[in-house]
Amino acid sequence: LSHNMANKGPSYGMSREVQSKIEKKYDEELEERLVEWIIVQCGPDVGRPDRGRLGFQVWLKNGVILSKLVNSLYPDGSKPVKVPDNPPSMVFKQMEQVAQFLKAAEDYGVTKTDMFQTVDLFEGKDLAAVQRTLMALGSLAVTKNDGHYRGDPNWFMKKAQEHKREFTESQLQEGKHVIGLQMGSNRGASQAGMTGYGRPRQII
Repeated sequence: LSHNMANKGPSYGMSREVQSKIEKKYDEELEERLVEWIIVQCGPDVGRPDRGRLGFQVWLKNGVILSKLVNSLYPDGSKPVKVPDNPPSMVFKQMEQVAQFLKAAEDYGVTKTDMFQTVDLFEGKDLAAVQRTLMALGSLAVTKNDGHYRGDPNWFMKKAQEHKREFTESQLQEGKHVIGLQMGSNRGASQAGMTGYGRPRQII
């Protein structure tokens, strides 16, 4: 499979440095956790990738496993991505499949900032971003806790639930009040016990 990579030619100079910085963010331990989760979540027929970035990339590249993954988080009958019976072999079909996964992940709740771009996976430009998207997806699945997540809930951090929109105006007003009081008042505070700047405190 590596012959695809060979026609890239070496990258020199700046891009090489940038690339190696990006590669440093790719996390092998995370890879292991994500692979375990995907297998548990989708079932053993997704196989298991070779270890390392390239294996991970090749495993996910045609978009099928990613699509199965996001589908597995939905109840039967409302799966967002159509998965072809035969994995797509044509590049544009594969990219389309990945794009469908990305759209479904976004609909599921993954934020734009956590989304990878198709080329990040496809050309191996930024596999750390791919990991980030999958981590975000896993965290959401654990947080939603709707019975569709499989695996160990401790594999992912729960997302802080945001309920911003559910506050009424009057609750927000009250909230401001509370915060004001919590910050305390400066009545009764005095300079006693404060030493002037630059003078060592007397340690007795």
